[in-house]
Amino acid sequence: MIREHDAIVVGAGGAGLWAALELAKAGVDSAVLTKLYPTRSHTGAAQGGVCAALGNQEEDHWEWHMFDTIKGGDYLVDQDAAEVLAREAIETVIELEHMGLPFNRTPDGKIDQRRFGGHTRNYGEGPVMRACFAADRTGHMILQTLYQQCVKLGVKFYDEYHVVDLLTEGGELGSGGRAAGVVAYRIADGQLAVIRSKAVLLATGGFGRMFRVTSNAWSLTGDGVSLAYRHGLPVQDMEFYQFHPTGIVGLGILLSEAARGEGAYLLNKDGQRFMERYAPKLMELAPRDMVSRAIVQELRAGRGIDGKDYVYLDVRHLGRQKIDEKLPDITDFVRVYQGIEPYTDPIPIQPTAHYAMGGIPTNIHAQATRDAANTVVPGLYAAGETACVSVHGANRLGTNSLVDLLVFGRRAGRQMVLDVKGQDMPDVTDAAAEPVRAEIEALRARPKGERKEAIRKELADVMMDDVGVYRTAEGLESARTKVAELRDRYQHVSIDDKGTTFNTDLLEAREVGYLLDCAETMVAACINRKESRGAHSREDYPERDDVNFLTHSLATKGADGAVALDYKPVTITKFQPKPRVY
Repeated sequence: MIREHDAIVVGAGGAGLWAALELAKAGVDSAVLTKLYPTRSHTGAAQGGVCAALGNQEEDHWEWHMFDTIKGGDYLVDQDAAEVLAREAIETVIELEHMGLPFNRTPDGKIDQRRFGGHTRNYGEGPVMRACFAADRTGHMILQTLYQQCVKLGVKFYDEYHVVDLLTEGGELGSGGRAAGVVAYRIADGQLAVIRSKAVLLATGGFGRMFRVTSNAWSLTGDGVSLAYRHGLPVQDMEFYQFHPTGIVGLGILLSEAARGEGAYLLNKDGQRFMERYAPKLMELAPRDMVSRAIVQELRAGRGIDGKDYVYLDVRHLGRQKIDEKLPDITDFVRVYQGIEPYTDPIPIQPTAHYAMGGIPTNIHAQATRDAANTVVPGLYAAGETACVSVHGANRLGTNSLVDLLVFGRRAGRQMVLDVKGQDMPDVTDAAAEPVRAEIEALRARPKGERKEAIRKELADVMMDDVGVYRTAEGLESARTKVAELRDRYQHVSIDDKGTTFNTDLLEAREVGYLLDCAETMVAACINRKESRGAHSREDYPERDDVNFLTHSLATKGADGAVALDYKPVTITKFQPKPRVY
């Protein structure tokens, strides 16, 4: 039996939930599909804040936020999108407050704000308080608030439905076809559901699980990005992947930039605040790509703690009251996972794979596009980390992830409301599920073969070692060879669980395939970008090259299965590229 809704949202993080709210308020028949229970979505892991130029603590203006976003992204940001982000950040944060989000407050009752990396006053003069926050659990509060509003408005949820394919009408998405719905695997019993729809929003998050050390949840495997890629769409700017400077050593669990926003120090083995060597004006509040590179350089120079591969994050001088009021969660993480008391001891940290700047290309209305001319794909939308608008360019500014998913999740929902009016329901048959059913059954029936765990581990190792904070031609070519080998081995992967009831073994095997898609596009784009820009740092090409590479990359799956690369210009409106110093 085919189910149908006028609009489908895939993913129940902040972007998906706000889009669902807009659809519900407009009375559009819609539904949210999510492979996790909604409040387990990864938006809930965001800690430090959501930025908006409210000016509650210091003078601030959206134009300054726009500039910081563009400069932070090393001028690869589309400036029309950055203006939308900075302008609408203010109203979306206030709207969230009116929904009931419990922000920290100033003494006179306004939303409290604190400093964050790369946030400046007057176009770079010095730091400014722009990050609105709810202690260090801001993303958790956003997720809970939006979910409560969705429940209030009666949003339809398909919980624990893992979307395994996109439906199209009139050809593939990359060659003129229209999005027509999804095929979803019901985790409880293994049944495939065919759901047709006039509009599909992909809001499935990022793909950090391709790296060995990552802040990303186990579920962030690039599902939406991969499925769009498999149906002929390009993926944009995949070479740009942000490493957050302060992850728990070995585990990668994030210790929020909020700590540095509140005044924490980074120290090397000699007790030096080494950021004075790399960003003398902003110190620890420089953008994340710069701080991560600084840490790696300290380690290479032998200034890691006890000669090991980490440095210290020090909050001791902040005092117990500030730590308890402003940083309760991350300090508890330190106690639980490291056995350290942050009141009295510095915290061992190292860079952790954190955020994908690249993804499905969209315009400022969250409509997916299919080529360098920004041709809209009818019926398909993307928002949040799955999408590349591009407001993050080569390096995302701290707290802009939450602003991105709020602003463009809301925009996606409103655009879908407009677009479904007068549209006919696409023509979809029960047979639409057969290709993916055949893939699943072949995987389930294969008696023996490669272990998905081994492939996933080897992928994580090569991506961390060769496609990490620093990159070289030799390392990238080695990674390309290894990813191709893993791709071949993946064709023979087998699973132990042959059943249908909560078969996570099967779904995790499919997720490895999604990660391989994302990895091969990332490596190909990295090899071809012979410059250093933002989070893409080539040791063999250490300078930014605006003559040849002030462009967005587009990676498409070629007819032979290989990655084909194309490029499109960056939209520049107000701020011409300048040297990026802090």
